[in-house]
Amino acid sequence: MPRFRLIVEYDGTPYVGWQRQDNGPSVQGALEAAVLSLTGETVSIRGAGRTDSGVHAKGQVIHLDLARSWLPYKLRNALNAHLGMAGERVSIIDADAVPDYFDARFSAMKRHYLYRIISRPAPLALEAGRAWWVPKPLDHTAMHAAAQMLVGHHDFTTFRSAHCQARSPVRTLDRLDVTRDGELIEIRASAQSFLHNQIRSFAGTLKLAGEGKMTPQDVRLALEARDRTACGPVAPPEGLYFLQVDYPAVIPERRGNEGQMDDGADLP
Repeated sequence: MPRFRLIVEYDGTPYVGWQRQDNGPSVQGALEAAVLSLTGETVSIRGAGRTDSGVHAKGQVIHLDLARSWLPYKLRNALNAHLGMAGERVSIIDADAVPDYFDARFSAMKRHYLYRIISRPAPLALEAGRAWWVPKPLDHTAMHAAAQMLVGHHDFTTFRSAHCQARSPVRTLDRLDVTRDGELIEIRASAQSFLHNQIRSFAGTLKLAGEGKMTPQDVRLALEARDRTACGPVAPPEGLYFLQVDYPAVIPERRGNEGQMDDGADLP
């Protein structure tokens, strides 16, 4: 069966999250319904990472198998038409044909996320639901200094949800940068995989650093405590965006479970 890789953008506001669930509409469900409407096929779509309710995506990657071959651009356009007719807030940005051993999840080398904070006294109008509004002033340089305490290979027990299903809390965080452009503060994180609520936990803790309530040393000690109570409050989902997934130029063929990483939590 031909396999296709799709890059997907979505507004997470009306969905219970990426994963198909019984308690409300999901992004996965919206895509599978569009495929069914277009082709008459019931498919199971795999995504590169799961996102929680309210979390957005600019570059989620999925793969699916179809009974017949399609020109990728025609598949993209046709699925977008069906998503539009269904009123979904999901768009397929690009599509291409891939080998049948490509796996959106397990072939991924690195995932990139963005967390947006708008720090200003006035509440948000245009950006409501698209960023975390923080009315207090934040020192982004202090936030960046604190963030560097978290970069590297660590046990991130402090920064993962109590409901995290990953077998190990150990991850390698390649990047955690904080920058500012006017009232907008951006936190960018990169790693092969993340734990459940890890980035939102980072954002909540870094906000405390920006308010002067935690120093970089405090953040390092919180990490070393391996204690969820040492973490700042978990930031709200609306500021988080799944930006991009990196894959090798040549996808290695998988044999059995070789190379499968423990990223089953992946709801950052």
